[in-house]
Amino acid sequence: MQLTINVRGRLLQLDHPIVMGVLNCTPDSFYAESRVQDEESIARRAHQIVDEGGKIIDVGGCSTRPGSESCDEQTEMQRLRQALKIVRREVPDAVVSVDTFRASVARMAIEEFDADIINDVSEGADQEMFSTVATLHRPYIFQSVQPTMEGIVMSMAAAVEKLHDLGQNDIILDPGFGFGKDVDQNYAVLNCLERLQAFKMPILIGVSRKRMIRELLGITTEESLNGTTIVNTLALVKGANILRVHDVKAAVEACRIYTKMVTSAPNNKQ
Repeated sequence: MQLTINVRGRLLQLDHPIVMGVLNCTPDSFYAESRVQDEESIARRAHQIVDEGGKIIDVGGCSTRPGSESCDEQTEMQRLRQALKIVRREVPDAVVSVDTFRASVARMAIEEFDADIINDVSEGADQEMFSTVATLHRPYIFQSVQPTMEGIVMSMAAAVEKLHDLGQNDIILDPGFGFGKDVDQNYAVLNCLERLQAFKMPILIGVSRKRMIRELLGITTEESLNGTTIVNTLALVKGANILRVHDVKAAVEACRIYTKMVTSAPNNKQ
């Protein structure tokens, strides 16, 4: 299936899977090594994502890990203003996504820093979010927090209908691994992930070093890269188009191997 999203007039091709690298300008994200707050570390992380083959930099200013305390709007904006200024300066051609659940923050990131994509992890909880991304013409990542595939499909269908009614065409779907789901439910969703291809929209997967891997294997966050790569590869086989990760190099390698496999199939040869 050939998929693209329109990023400020440029088509981002998704015929082969790509990687989104996480840049957390927060003090409390669950993976300590992903936290970057000073100018030097933010710049270094932005370059690392691009140099290792990441196509999108996902900048977050407020931790959304389960059990975390949400920061206030002004704090989130302050962190993002600092980080986005540096990212735009250091890697001006990079596609930049902003991870937020607040429509006001999304608007600020777009109007002040030309953010390319809005990554909403709240299932559109902010009533202004849909109209904001539609009015400002930015691709939107809708994440479901429903615990089962049936619930995920229903929430996505309802959201897509509302977004289309508002004129929003560039929509990326995220089943929300780790959000509103226990370990068993996460793997049940993974097992039937291919069902989301019926929407004919890009599918984003975010499993990087999450509890669904750590708890199953009895390991720490720091030990969970191998498990992350395995789950990411399974997701690619089941139709994922974008991998949101902390470890860009490993995910890019998984994408390259998967792409080589599918493009080398006999029916793809001349």
